Amino acid sequence: MSQTKVDNYKEEKANRRRLRRKHRLYNLMRKCLVVFVGVILLGWITYSAHHTYEAKQSRPEVEIDYSALQNFQSNLDKAEE
Repeated sequence: MSQTKVDNYKEEKANRRRLRRKHRLYNLMRKCLVVFVGVILLGWITYSAHHTYEAKQSRPEVEIDYSALQNFQSNLDKAEE
């Protein structure tokens, strides 16, 4: 059993550089993922807040004056007669 432990230790020692590089890569990928999700979440919260703010604002009412069209129509009717 002791020889097995020694063999495992030697194998681990021989692969330490590769394992460290692998762990650093995984940590970097994890950090990038967290930053990406954070940016997406922040953007979504900002968009939602802006949309809510804009929805609560009063919108100006617009009235359309159709008198010019009615006058034009009546003038066309008179011209036809």
